[in-house]
Amino acid sequence: MPPWLEKLLPILLLLVAVAVVVSRLPKVQLGHEDRFVKRRRWNWIVLGLAYSLLYFGRYNLSGIAGELDRAGILSRAQFNQIDAIGLLTYGLAFLVNGPLTDRWGGRATILIAVGGSAACNAGMALAFAAREQSGSAELLASLKVLNALNMYFQSFGAVSIVKVNAHWFHVRERGVLGGLFGILISLGLYFSYDWSLMLLRGVGVVAPFWVPAAVLAAMFVLAWSIIRDSPAHAGLRDFDTGDATSGQLHPDPLSKVVRHLFSQPVIWILIAIEFCSGFLRQAVMKQYRPYAVAIEQDHSFVYENWGMLLCIAGILGGVFAGTISDHVFGSRRGPVASILYAGLLVGAIGCYFLLGTPGVGWSIVLMSLCVIGVHGMLSGTATADFGGSKNAGVVTGVIDGFVYLGSAAQGALYAVALPKGEAAKDPQNWLVWPLYMLPVAVVGLLFCTRVWNARPKKAGGGH
Repeated sequence: MPPWLEKLLPILLLLVAVAVVVSRLPKVQLGHEDRFVKRRRWNWIVLGLAYSLLYFGRYNLSGIAGELDRAGILSRAQFNQIDAIGLLTYGLAFLVNGPLTDRWGGRATILIAVGGSAACNAGMALAFAAREQSGSAELLASLKVLNALNMYFQSFGAVSIVKVNAHWFHVRERGVLGGLFGILISLGLYFSYDWSLMLLRGVGVVAPFWVPAAVLAAMFVLAWSIIRDSPAHAGLRDFDTGDATSGQLHPDPLSKVVRHLFSQPVIWILIAIEFCSGFLRQAVMKQYRPYAVAIEQDHSFVYENWGMLLCIAGILGGVFAGTISDHVFGSRRGPVASILYAGLLVGAIGCYFLLGTPGVGWSIVLMSLCVIGVHGMLSGTATADFGGSKNAGVVTGVIDGFVYLGSAAQGALYAVALPKGEAAKDPQNWLVWPLYMLPVAVVGLLFCTRVWNARPKKAGGGH
């Protein structure tokens, strides 16, 4: 059996098991016609696949960062510089792209995301291909610009998927939807980390960028053909989604949305939680492989199967979060986020005490499970609940913007704090890695408990 199939098979089996379990859960009866359900399923599958493949074109550089460092092509500190600029761009872009998504619709903006990312990945492939003629300084400068541009286009992705699905799913259906959101993230991470590494080793340094560029280009055509913004755009009847803008026919003016948004204490708390989530998410996913390479644990099971394990952990975390949100906690997101943040704290403590041993990898896998579950619940679901289908773009943009400001903070911090050169070979010099994660996990957990009973309130306007 080829290596890629050995890694993909457990994921496929898990997805089958998840599909069986989800199909046997009690159904939320909202009176949807069979025709509506089938069309929604196709809309969701293609939209979700587009978002998942965007991850392939977003984290591919992260997936091969450790190998590039070892080969002397791009140092770990240089990668963290590139990454911090890209993450900051991603976070700030939401301030523009959120309102644009509400104005243009999620279909248009997911196409912009997919097409723009395909072009940027092709540009990065050309930059690596020209590195021998241009030199490392030119490569670094090119990657800073191209990665930042890629992250700008990528920032349309999450906003688009929330915007489109807010019109197709009722609040009572969105917990499981948030779990599926986590699955999509997980599949994208599998492609980014395991496939990018296999492509690097088997074909060369440009392949991890050319392949996502080609796949995203094909995805653009499929998304253009299938995705529609709402049931009405697909020739069906719109329905009351029961969220914060239920009863409104049109989006509010941006100034009103922003005032209403920041007047809600629950939104400020979600922002704080997701800032912490962004820090922890990237501290886990971006720093583990460089750590393993530095201390020569890059032949461990977790290192070699990092993408597969991230995918399985994310699927389990997403399905667990979505299922208990809708079927145990009555579609509340706070209790689920609290449970998962407790897991993040346990994982960070485990990482601190297991540093230098193979057990660190498994602590990081646990943290990945928890943080992907939190992200699916809050950025993928709570944003649509509290923003409503009409204003989902702005709310998702603001909250996801803070996710990536947290991500940029960890990139900038670890670029300076993590050991370099010979010092990086000693695991004890990596203690700052889990030490910085611990207080962030504690703060995030405390904020999660503050939104335990939070629910969206319907708008008071007429029809």
